[in-house]
Amino acid sequence: MVNVVAASYGLAALVFLVLFVLQVSVWHRRAFALALAGAALATALWSALMAWHGWNGWAPSMLSGGLDILRNAAWAYFMLLLLGYLRPGSDWRAQRGSLLLRLVAGVYGLYIGVTVLGAWLPGLIFSLGGGLLLVMVRAGVAVLGLILVEQLYRSKTPQERWGVKFACLGVGGMWIFDFYLYSDAMLFRRIDDDIWAARGFVHALTAPLLMIASARGASWSSELSVSRRVLFHSAALAGSALYLLAMSSAGYYLRFVGGDWGSVMQLAFLFGAGVLLVGILFSGTFRAWLKVFISKHFYSYNYDYREEWLRFTRLLSQDGPGLADRTIQAVAALVESHGGAVWISRDNDQFEQVAHWNCPAVPEPEPVSSSFIRFLQERQWVVDLEEYERNGEMYGDMVLPGWLRAIPRAWIVVPLTLQGRLYGFMLLLQPRSTVQLNWEVIDLLKIAGSQAASYLAQQEAVTALMLARQFESFNRMSTFVVHDLKNLVAQLSLLIPNAHKHRNNPEFQQDMLDTVTHSVQKMKLMLQKLSRNDAPERPVPLAIDQLLRQAVSLKAAFEPTPALHVEQAGLQVVADGERLERVLGHLIQNAIEATPRDGSVTITLRNDGGAVRIDITDTGQGMTDEFIRERLYKPFESTKPAGMGIGAFESREYIHELGGRLEVRSVPGHGTTFSVTLPLHAQEAQDRAA
Repeated sequence: MVNVVAASYGLAALVFLVLFVLQVSVWHRRAFALALAGAALATALWSALMAWHGWNGWAPSMLSGGLDILRNAAWAYFMLLLLGYLRPGSDWRAQRGSLLLRLVAGVYGLYIGVTVLGAWLPGLIFSLGGGLLLVMVRAGVAVLGLILVEQLYRSKTPQERWGVKFACLGVGGMWIFDFYLYSDAMLFRRIDDDIWAARGFVHALTAPLLMIASARGASWSSELSVSRRVLFHSAALAGSALYLLAMSSAGYYLRFVGGDWGSVMQLAFLFGAGVLLVGILFSGTFRAWLKVFISKHFYSYNYDYREEWLRFTRLLSQDGPGLADRTIQAVAALVESHGGAVWISRDNDQFEQVAHWNCPAVPEPEPVSSSFIRFLQERQWVVDLEEYERNGEMYGDMVLPGWLRAIPRAWIVVPLTLQGRLYGFMLLLQPRSTVQLNWEVIDLLKIAGSQAASYLAQQEAVTALMLARQFESFNRMSTFVVHDLKNLVAQLSLLIPNAHKHRNNPEFQQDMLDTVTHSVQKMKLMLQKLSRNDAPERPVPLAIDQLLRQAVSLKAAFEPTPALHVEQAGLQVVADGERLERVLGHLIQNAIEATPRDGSVTITLRNDGGAVRIDITDTGQGMTDEFIRERLYKPFESTKPAGMGIGAFESREYIHELGGRLEVRSVPGHGTTFSVTLPLHAQEAQDRAA
């Protein structure tokens, strides 16, 4: 083993001496060549001393400890130069990495102190556990070196990494092996002879990598920009390493005091510690806390605005459906929230929930006239619900809606403004980690809400344009149908004069019957496709119970047969009778088609606070909230094989034209209820009030 150790470290001394000579010969042509030459020389001297000790027997000395400190410090200095610190003429105190420099100085100060005490007072320090302390400090030096390597690689652009990757591999390889050596020593309370002997060969293998890196040294002089992502990963790496060091020490203690159970306890403890570390690193709450902690204590601003805005825009610009869901996720990520919902004004008189993510659905719309909407429109504030509960007078006469108070963990409401008006608003739930709502966070949420509103409005405009084009196509189809009808009428018109002439001809009679039959079948198909009636409407007061009885009687031959319950007869509305009957008949027909034959369809008519309310309830298959929100009222999209997909859309539009509302309540597998609310005829309403 003595010969192996001497050969291992002797080879390392030789190759690093060659690296030193090469760097000295080109110091005037390559950046940082002198720093690399100094680190190579320190490593060569240290390796030569280790080879000498290996040949003559190992004995701790001030010289060996000093050369080990010098070697590590030289490589750390080289890494700091590549990172952009300690450049000639620069003030290191003004660098953003001054904290890192102080950390390096503190760790190496501790390293020097423990090494000096171990050389001058070996009996005292080793009797007090100083041997383990010295091993832990050396492992910590290796961890610090790996942090420097990781920051160097992450701080470079993909083009710049071409020049530094072999330097990172070479220097990082030496520190990784040192960390492995000292971690094993902490676990087993001794230096493993095989690992110690292989250490020289490992160092020798890193020298060619450093030679290649030196040849690419032209790109080493770029500036450093330490992003939050780099600092986040570095902090996670450092914390993990320190945690593993602490757990390794605890594991050794369990093995030392555990007796016969010591080894079993040690393995079980280390496995549990590893599982705990993985669980913490994969915890969203921990990552959110670490990001907030870094932003609060290491940077003057809470956000890296370039990175946040690129992520925000990239998420909103993705193709495909679900823009409202992606909008919630994009805004929520700014404050580490885990859920929310968004409302927009699709009608002029109310705001409806269009999407929710990890948040309960709210079917109840919020009217434009409410104090809550007026406050968002006039002030355009980010409403802190906790602050509202503590200091409600700040918000004037604003009253929170009941449905908003009922949502668990509701936190803030962000207005979505577009061109100075309130387009919608977004509710965010409590964040994973505590976030202080200062001026910076509030301003960011406001501008993010405005950007989100522009994306949502653009999608609504595109959807409206598509619908207009579809209706235009529908009108063009009507032109073709009229053209076909004209041809059929012309064809039938020819039969009339010929019928008098050939009325006694059996063959002519057969041809005439075939022609008429074909024409009728073709016109029926066209009428099925073209079911719109463009005749001028004549709204008049209608007895709604009579109209419903007529609509129900037309469905008497269907199964299940709809049942009508009139709680109050004689109620009147103002509408076009034919069109309103067609709308109600369509809703009843849909209910029948969605219900099995052994089910039931019930139509209920009643007076609901000065308005006529018609409930059409079935026990059919029901609909999901997503289907109701995204597809039920979407024109030209139907789940029926021969459907055109405009019945529900036309029904809602006409009911809105009459000043009413069409609401849907449905549970998959338990049926659906369509509720039509229409205003009472003005004269009848006055009579009933009198």
